[in-house]
Amino acid sequence: MAVAVKESTQPRLRRLYNEKIRPELKEELGLRSIMQVPVLKKIVINVGAGFAVTNPKALDSVLAELAAITGQAPVKTRAKEAISNFKLRKGLAIGAMVTLRGNRMYEFLDRLISVALPRVRDFNGLSPKAFDAHGNYTIGIREQIIFPEIHFDDVERIHGMDITLVIRSESPEHSAKLLEKFQFPLRKK
Repeated sequence: MAVAVKESTQPRLRRLYNEKIRPELKEELGLRSIMQVPVLKKIVINVGAGFAVTNPKALDSVLAELAAITGQAPVKTRAKEAISNFKLRKGLAIGAMVTLRGNRMYEFLDRLISVALPRVRDFNGLSPKAFDAHGNYTIGIREQIIFPEIHFDDVERIHGMDITLVIRSESPEHSAKLLEKFQFPLRKK
């Protein structure tokens, strides 16, 4: 049973997509059906915490920071196989990840575009070559402190993260058009 969402509770980017971007993209891309228009399905945030092999308590701060950034509880990721050179045993917690969908996804994307990315040092846009063959876009961030939810004084260790925007589209070019409409800071080729 579907639950009706009040118009005022929808995030800004979701309303923008439904009211303006979706019809514009249908027209620009020459698509026959509105269902062919590219759509953002989910955002996956992954933090590799290899340093947690020697200090398992360090992963707790990573989980807390990821929860603060996304507003959702992260899941620990575990090693799939043992690698003796890295002192890694199968099943050892070595990272964290969060999958955002729905309103949380659009709220996170809004904060990423308008607040976090402009805080990156020497930022001059994101690479337009980071699309995979399916049209998904992955960003590598070096420091978690670009997010305003993280207080620099409370950070135990600087770490990076990968943010993957999973987009259902026919091609990477269609995905790029969607991100362009969201005012995503892609560099010109």
